[in-house]
Amino acid sequence: MAGTISMAARAEVTAAIRERYLASGKTAKGAILDEFVAVTGLHRKHAIRLLSAKNASRRLRGRPKARYGRAVAEALVLLWEASDRVCSKRLKPMIPVLLPALERHGQIVVDEELRAALLSVSPATIDRLLSELRIAAAQGRRRRAGFSSAVRRSVPVRTFADWGDPPPGFVEVDFVAHSGPSATGAFVQTMVLTDIATGWTECVPVVMRAGALALEALQIAEGLFPFPLKGVDFDNDGAFMNAPVVDWCRARGLEVTRSRAYRKNDQAWVEQKNGAIVRRLVGYGRFEGAASAAALVRLYAAARLHVNLFQPSFKLRERTRIGARVTKRWHAPATPADRTLASGRLDAASARRIEDLRSRADPVIALAAIRAAQAELGGRVDQRGTGPVEANAPIVIDIAAALEDAARRGEQRPIHCRPYRRVKPIPKRPSMLDAHRCEIDLWLDAEPEITAVEVLARLRARHPDRFTEKHLRTVQRMVRAWRADQATRLIRSGTAALEAAMATAAPTPAW
Repeated sequence: MAGTISMAARAEVTAAIRERYLASGKTAKGAILDEFVAVTGLHRKHAIRLLSAKNASRRLRGRPKARYGRAVAEALVLLWEASDRVCSKRLKPMIPVLLPALERHGQIVVDEELRAALLSVSPATIDRLLSELRIAAAQGRRRRAGFSSAVRRSVPVRTFADWGDPPPGFVEVDFVAHSGPSATGAFVQTMVLTDIATGWTECVPVVMRAGALALEALQIAEGLFPFPLKGVDFDNDGAFMNAPVVDWCRARGLEVTRSRAYRKNDQAWVEQKNGAIVRRLVGYGRFEGAASAAALVRLYAAARLHVNLFQPSFKLRERTRIGARVTKRWHAPATPADRTLASGRLDAASARRIEDLRSRADPVIALAAIRAAQAELGGRVDQRGTGPVEANAPIVIDIAAALEDAARRGEQRPIHCRPYRRVKPIPKRPSMLDAHRCEIDLWLDAEPEITAVEVLARLRARHPDRFTEKHLRTVQRMVRAWRADQATRLIRSGTAALEAAMATAAPTPAW
């Protein structure tokens, strides 16, 4: 029978026996104590404390009442989903920024009691309340590294330890390759620029790796940062280490440095964002063509607002080594926008630009735009990317439905599903299409989705004595070059279109 009664029954037995136990002698107390231990299953010393006069007022207590109720848990679920499911240590400092933004746009309604509870909840409690919803799929890691440029000898080397405490404006620059399982041929790449002091990150896609496109992407990224750039730190990629790019940077008054070859830790700030932002948003599939680059433009235009304005990140404060042991200490998590404003090295115009950007940004609309772009990219993984770009649908998101679906399937985005597709390298051949370039450009302008096979068929119909099936590779190279020329226009229009949509979008009903 020992240990089989409930806690309530045990408390009743204790209260009934205590008075008789206190009034009995030593021998009778021993008998009562034996009986009590046998009935309740308690340890003998613990039973003596419960029945003694010193603890007569003490009662057996159960678990204390939960401090945070169901309303706090439901609100945390919405905040976690609107934050793009960041960890609890990042979500905790994000709540004071994210909650007013959601209220301002009518996404959530809370009273003062609930607000105080949300602002006081600890990261450990957030983990406990969200434990049942956290189902994450394991992801691999892959990145193709580049190397070398003849201009690199004129660019000084800067290591990770040489940064010190720079003001906002010094950025590290790197390319992320969206090549899938094969690095052959032309594929879309993302240029990532990360500010050392604040962690502010901008991503600009280019349709292929080339010095001219890298220079164009740098010019676009310079206009996206809310503060003026002061220096750029490249790796040894030939797309950066060339005369046009380096001369343009120096003409703009930017300090140009580079990392050491094969030492990725020299660019630890941007390498961290390659995985935390680009790979997390885009995945590891292969993307080709201007249509895929346009989808990436829309994705990054929304992600820059969500990541820089609402998502806190860690920043290394100091790193010490004692023998083989390395100790790292971190600053408290903060958003890049907050770090920029708190740096004390920002001019008034840049500060107003950040405040205006944050006042107009809706995290839920930005998250909906991210999901819409990811859904389109999921259909373009390992495809040629020549299909027409669909018109943007109304930006709406149902977080409750998304959570229900995520709990059932796990955090599995369309971009994560990548079937293997072998892509053979395209050999270089001399062009014979110069005499027909204007004619082909007119066809592509009228029907951008047509393939090189269709272009060759039209050429054979018009010039049967000049073109045969053997000229397909030559036509493919020209069609790909034409689509690369359209990338600049698509990149420039993406950010302005999303900001205009956010400025005119009506708030969605509260959850």
